[in-house]
Formats: sequence, C-alpha cells, structure tokens
Amino acid sequence: MELAGRVVVLTGGAGGIGAALARRFATEGAAAVVVADLDAAAAARVAAEIGPTASAVAVDVTDEEQVRGLVAETERRHGRIDLFCANAGVTVGAGVDASDADWRRAWAVNVLAHIYAARAVLPGMLARGEGYLLQTCSAAGLLTAVGDAPYTVTKHAAVGFAEWLAITYRDRGIRVSALCPQGVRTPMLTDGLDAGHLGALVTAASGAVLTPEQVADAVIAELADERFLILPHPEVAGYARRKVEDPDAWLGAMRTMVDRLAPPPR
Repeated sequence: MELAGRVVVLTGGAGGIGAALARRFATEGAAAVVVADLDAAAAARVAAEIGPTASAVAVDVTDEEQVRGLVAETERRHGRIDLFCANAGVTVGAGVDASDADWRRAWAVNVLAHIYAARAVLPGMLARGEGYLLQTCSAAGLLTAVGDAPYTVTKHAAVGFAEWLAITYRDRGIRVSALCPQGVRTPMLTDGLDAGHLGALVTAASGAVLTPEQVADAVIAELADERFLILPHPEVAGYARRKVEDPDAWLGAMRTMVDRLAPPPR
C-alpha cells in the first residue's frame, strides 16, 4: 500500500506507537489522518502537531457504538477509509490471579476492539473492493508476555483474528497486517522497567528496545510489501520458529531467562 492520498484512521493514536504512526502516515502524504483515542486532549495535540490533514476524535474502543460512529463520521467526511489501524492496547501485569475486571478489560481492548473495528469498516471496504486493516498485536501474540497472563492470552487471540481476516477477505481485496513488536520505548514498557516488573525485564533482555518512530518505519516498509506479519524486531521470527520446532526447548529457555531475571522474593 502507498499512503499518498489515503484516508487513515488510528485508534490508540494519542501516544506511543499510535502517535508515531499518525505522524509518519501524514509525512507519507496521507490525505486524512484521524487520530482516535480515549484521551481526547492528547489526541488533539497529536492532530494539531500533524496539521490540517489530521483530526482528533474521542473514542472508547470497547464501546461498539462509538467505534461505529467513528467509522460512519469518517466515511461521511472523507468518503471512505483506506487504512484502519486498530492500535489501542492495555497490559495488566498479573497472572492467573488477575481480577475478573482486569481479564474483561484486556479482552475488551486487545480483542473485541479489533472485532468492532472490522465489523464497522469492512462493509465499505468490501463494497469498494479494497481496504487495509492493520492490527497491533505484539510479539506476545506469537510468543508469551512473561508475568502477564491476560496480555498473553488476548494478544494470541488478536493474532488469530488477524489471521482469520486475512484468510477470509484477501481474495476480496482486503489486505491485513499484524504488527508484532517486542520492546518499544513507551510508558507500557518503561513504567514496568522502573517498577522492576518481570515481564518488562524479560522483554528488554530479549532484544533491542526500539523507539515508536523505528516501529513506524518498519510499518511503512512492510505495508508497501503488504506483508501479513510486521516484525520490527527481526529476532522475533527466530524465536517463533524455535518455539514451533521444539516447544519444550523453547519453554525451557524461557524458564531459564525468568530464573535469571526474577527479582528476589520480598
């Protein structure tokens, strides 16, 4: 996909990877960039920084009616949506002891929001015979987020849904990419590192920690090739390959890393 002249919508666009993508899409010549986020003020700041081709919308991605409204209003103003980026995501930082509320929130943001977006945007794309869905899924969806069971489970589900979309709709003109970065210098990771959370420590030890801008560069390159898996950290492909080829050895290596990095008990 070439971004010049395209109409793009991003959820979770007020910061981190979402904001970097919004800026980069504008630089690539997108005709309109709609920055959607629960934080209306932060989304407005990103849109103002980008300039007149950008607009900001306050959206709770866990509310299907709000997602439908975002799509309908964008189509009314711009005539179509060429690229929809379902980018919002949350971590929990807990295991099986995570509360039911945390499990529901992770499921709603990391999975259901992707489903709501697809339901809303696919009819228009299918009617035109073209469109692109970019799903931010995380390397945790291919591997495991140590220390965060809800994040691991829901990101695996997000990858599975992206795969299903790609199989079901590619021959009808719908392209799908699953963005699966590992360590990215956003508050989601840096706050965890500052707090000494095991999952953040393992993530940082598993490969380079990229900036959101570096992730955006990778997205632009892979969208041009219309690749399904977008891996800003190339090493993730090797980890996933080893996991599939010898799951027991991979699990053993992960346990060894956890034992090495786990903070001493208090």
